[in-house]
Order: sequence, then C-alpha cells, then structure tokens
Amino acid sequence: MPKEIENEVDIKRLVDAFYSRVREDDLLRPVFEEVAGIDWESHLPRMYAFWETVLLNRAAYKGNPVLKHVNLARKTTLSETHFTQWLRLWNQTVDQLFQGPRAQVAKERASMMSTIMRFKCDQTNLQITAK
Repeated sequence: MPKEIENEVDIKRLVDAFYSRVREDDLLRPVFEEVAGIDWESHLPRMYAFWETVLLNRAAYKGNPVLKHVNLARKTTLSETHFTQWLRLWNQTVDQLFQGPRAQVAKERASMMSTIMRFKCDQTNLQITAK
C-alpha cells in the first residue's frame, strides 16, 4: 500500500523506480543515454540529493538543472512530448509508491519544473533556429 514520502530511503526508492521506467521508455531513453550520455552511477545520487532538497527541505543538492537542460536542448530538440512523457512517468511512479501531502508536492513540483524546463528549452531551440 502506498505510504507518505518520509525520508532519504523513500526518495531513493522513488528516484530509482522512476529512472527504471525512463530507461525502458522508447522516447526518453535515447535522450538520456544517447544524447545526454548519462552515467547512471553519478546521475542517480544527484537526483536523490535534488529530490531530498525539494521534498525534505534539505540543502542536499548543488547544481543548476535548468542550465543542464538548456545545454541538452542545444544538442537535440526536447519537445512538449518529451516533457509530457517525463511527467507522466513521474506521476505514475509517485502514485504507485506513495500517497499523502508530500507525494502531492512531488507531483506539483515536477509539473512546475517540467513547465519551466520546457519553456527554457523552447527558447533555446528558437534561438538555434533563428541563427
């Protein structure tokens, strides 16, 4: 039965389950593995820290996720379809594993991030097209 997101163990469970889905997804897997060249051993701990910061109010993450996505958008077009699929997989994973206020915040924050990233990546793609 789903439970509340309470600690680092829950964050790790959520992130691992989510990225397992991403790695099996025909749309997202190539972006992560072929275009971005993600090293999963280093990426996953950064994502644990990121979501600990977002959901547990701990200053665990240091980085600029917007810049990383903008740089990725310079290599390939990240469409609304990519962001919609990312968010759909995230929400499915949250709903499968967790419930409660923090689970809802996890979905709301992911939605906001998806909107911001999509906007920034769209701007980058427009700038590249205009050149």
